[in-house]
Amino acid sequence: MQFYSTKDKNLSLTFKEAVLQGIATDGGLFMPSKIPSFRKGFLQSLPEMTFQEIAFEIAGLFTGSEIPKSDLQLIVEDAFNFLVIVKSLSGSLAVVELFHGPTLAFKDFGARFTSRVMSYFLRGDSREVTILVATSGDTGSAVANGFYNMPGIKVVLLYPSGKVSNIQEHQLTTIGGNVTALEVEGTFDDCQRLVKEAFMDKDLKGVLNLSSANSINFARLLPQSFYYVYAYSRLKPVNNEIIFSVPSGNLGNLTAGLIASEMGLPVKRFIGAVNSNSVLSDYIRSGKLEVRQSVRTISNAMDVGNPSNMARIFDLYGNSYEAIKKVIFSTSISDERTKNAILEAYEKYSYVIDPHGAVAYEALKEYTGQGVSAVAAILETAHPAKFPEVIEGALNVKVEAPERLMQAMKKKKESVKIGSRYNDFKSFLKGS
Repeated sequence: MQFYSTKDKNLSLTFKEAVLQGIATDGGLFMPSKIPSFRKGFLQSLPEMTFQEIAFEIAGLFTGSEIPKSDLQLIVEDAFNFLVIVKSLSGSLAVVELFHGPTLAFKDFGARFTSRVMSYFLRGDSREVTILVATSGDTGSAVANGFYNMPGIKVVLLYPSGKVSNIQEHQLTTIGGNVTALEVEGTFDDCQRLVKEAFMDKDLKGVLNLSSANSINFARLLPQSFYYVYAYSRLKPVNNEIIFSVPSGNLGNLTAGLIASEMGLPVKRFIGAVNSNSVLSDYIRSGKLEVRQSVRTISNAMDVGNPSNMARIFDLYGNSYEAIKKVIFSTSISDERTKNAILEAYEKYSYVIDPHGAVAYEALKEYTGQGVSAVAAILETAHPAKFPEVIEGALNVKVEAPERLMQAMKKKKESVKIGSRYNDFKSFLKGS
């Protein structure tokens, strides 16, 4: 499988090159030269397949001969050693719980797969790789956990100071080992900008071997397509059509679903559920992409004002607004509506949903209120215990935190504070 840049289709890289490079030198994102199709009979065989079997088959379509099947099998089994739980709330509504990994967020899928693929490709290589990761919440801890103490790899996490939850910050800043957390005086978009500038800095790349584990790296994005297929297989929708409501920020999760759809998964509509950072919903409404400074919300992992993966969505649909609008419905949900959704899900279904899932819940309600009916699945991307202030404020009940979360809270925070100027970041990297 060859990969090109969203800014240069003449560029041709292997899967290995695309993964290790992370982002193209022109600032574009890597995309496969052709989206592969599922084999004949694949959809029919899904109900008998485990998540790991589904992951192995789909991953193999992209890795090809670059990772032998026996090695890919080991990577998949090691990366996905936790459950995906599809929980029915009613006859036509389900939640797909993606928070049963080590850091209690869906980012574990991408981070654990990427770390193992990178480690595989770096075997016998004397070069040390520095992984740069911008995080608005859960990505950082998932990547830190996935890459922790992997030989030949250093991880530098950038997160916006004061704009992640207390629990998320503890998960980010208590790993140690080969992981350094940078507390940036700015927004997530500032963090993402610093990472992108570093990748395009020829002087820095002459000194450091850089890569990324954000969803700008295709290896981070790819495994997120697996659980769409798995959820579909467990829900067995009528007329083979399903609606996915996706909490959306940097749009990696949504893009992964769109790729699964292009491979042959029958999806009626994707709902790109956004909070007050309404770049996607404004685009779907008007056809104009207007990036802006992000604003802070209670669904903080989605506080993105300049979503990177929009470039991949444009690429998938040939920059056609009409084609994109046909597959994606998007709406912006305020914090007040998010809190009301948390309460409604609890009162109606006895289900405790996190703020990001609540945005998807409310957006789905808005969409189906237009007279649309089909089996629908909400992607529940983080454990509600990661947001105790929001959940307890909305429900007046205490959410029990899993033991591994409690352990992180007992550890001492260790971070390095830097400003949002690129030169400060560059100086840190060159001196680290």
